[in-house]
Amino acid sequence: MSTSEPLSGFTVAIVADRCRDELAGMLERRGARVVLAPTLRVVPLAEDPDLRAVTGALVDNPPDIVVAGTGVGLRGWLQAARQWGLGDGLRTAIDSAYLLATGPTGGLCGGSGGTATDGLATDGLATGHAASGGGSGGAASDSATGPGDVLERLLRHGVAGARVAVQVHGEPQPELCAALVGAGAEVIEVAVHRWVPPADPTPLRRLVDLAVSRLVDAIAFTSAPAVGALLRLAGPDIDSLLAALRADVAAACLGAVSATPLVHRGVPVVAPARPRLAGLVAALVEELPERAPTILVAGREVVLRGHAALVDGKLRPLAPAPMAVLRALAATPGRVLSRAALLTSLPRGADEHAVEMAVARLRAALGGSAFVQTVVKRGYRLRVD
Repeated sequence: MSTSEPLSGFTVAIVADRCRDELAGMLERRGARVVLAPTLRVVPLAEDPDLRAVTGALVDNPPDIVVAGTGVGLRGWLQAARQWGLGDGLRTAIDSAYLLATGPTGGLCGGSGGTATDGLATDGLATGHAASGGGSGGAASDSATGPGDVLERLLRHGVAGARVAVQVHGEPQPELCAALVGAGAEVIEVAVHRWVPPADPTPLRRLVDLAVSRLVDAIAFTSAPAVGALLRLAGPDIDSLLAALRADVAAACLGAVSATPLVHRGVPVVAPARPRLAGLVAALVEELPERAPTILVAGREVVLRGHAALVDGKLRPLAPAPMAVLRALAATPGRVLSRAALLTSLPRGADEHAVEMAVARLRAALGGSAFVQTVVKRGYRLRVD
């Protein structure tokens, strides 16, 4: 099988909902096998009655300050408002406010000859600057890099007696909102991304098992709520899942915001310099081949990938059971592992006969019995001498 693509043999799980097809296509074109397991699904904004009610209230009584968390969310909000007949009113309300951009907003700022909302880009970190007037009809705008920076800038700007609309991306921001209220502001939370659990949680439970068994090489996260949902669903397996993410399974995050819940739990993350899907894929293309274990077995170079092994550069696809056995044996090259020890690496419910079958299939896939030796009455070992 060809190894011309850099991610051939690697398995990457995607827990995103909104951009999963685009991300999956990019990974597959580079040779990866993709596992789709969305942790959450986004409620269509135009169908969200709470957002419609908040929008109407802001049109009737415009805010003094708008904290825009994501460019995608703000554009979606404006599009939904147009469907409700509130688009012009909402745009006017935002453009008359002091606009503070934070997170992947793509440069939310007023420019010469335009308004604050004219500057929306598809994604990326905010690159706005303080602008007095922001162009014809526009208000001042600014950019920040996180909740702490947002609060510092707002307090410096002054919020006492001000109406502050805070765009919430998926999950509430109680600390920011409480601090603003404590400083004398009236805070209106605007949930432009409301998440609900997937209709079928089975793929997620399967993903937890795959990650714990080291049968995926990476999990791609595009939002902090998706990270939190996966950790909650892991339940009693959360410690095992975190152990896998800290060692053998790469946690690939779109940016600093999505990485935060993992970083707080001591999980190292792979992330692009700028929050773009293409950058996320490029980071995986660089990271995964570098961390693939390489051992010399029976005089041949064997490189372990998620669902395959490279034997002297040739890709050898492996089913989950023989792959799990190979990983267990490769963890301590040359050491004999009993059938009982190897059994712990196989999916739940397997028996020692399943170990024998997995070893037989592993030998066949690698190219012969010389790779895995039987040690009578003791078990199996990789031939590394």
